[in-house]
Amino acid sequence: MTTLLPNTEQHSPAFKPSLALAYSHPAFFIAFSGGVGLFPLAPGTIGTLIAFPLFWLINELLSPVYFLLVIDMMFIIGIWACGLTGKVLGDPDHGSMVWDETVAFLLVLFFIPDEWQWQLAAFILFRFFDIAKPNPIRYFDQHLHAGFGVMFDDIVAAFLTLLCFAGWKTWILPIIALS
Repeated sequence: MTTLLPNTEQHSPAFKPSLALAYSHPAFFIAFSGGVGLFPLAPGTIGTLIAFPLFWLINELLSPVYFLLVIDMMFIIGIWACGLTGKVLGDPDHGSMVWDETVAFLLVLFFIPDEWQWQLAAFILFRFFDIAKPNPIRYFDQHLHAGFGVMFDDIVAAFLTLLCFAGWKTWILPIIALS
């Protein structure tokens, strides 16, 4: 008999998730961002790239308020999905779980200008913060655990990305415009 409850028996740390696992339960499908987190090279980067088509679709269909509500729901669902998937995989922040990157970068795309130059710069900056994990990202990555911890450190990376853009727009662009 098949149920919506996965087997939460932990696998060894060497366990490699598969597409079969990703499609076996909604939580796994979400945590792996539809399976792209299983890509063998740079799954976090691929998970971040998935935010682009989601942004184009949601931005076209929803008003800004509803767009933010969708991001909120995606974050909350991600806490559940990544928490459960991490428990099953025996690794609370397994590299194949990329929903956190997808949701956090979607938030970045929402707040920056809808122009490819801004989006490319945001992508590079967000990936830098997500990979390098400077403080406070490192602090939250080390001290918050389970699904919330997985999701929250990427939200902090998104916040730092947006803070850099705010500084750029506030201090650098006016100087450039004067010259």
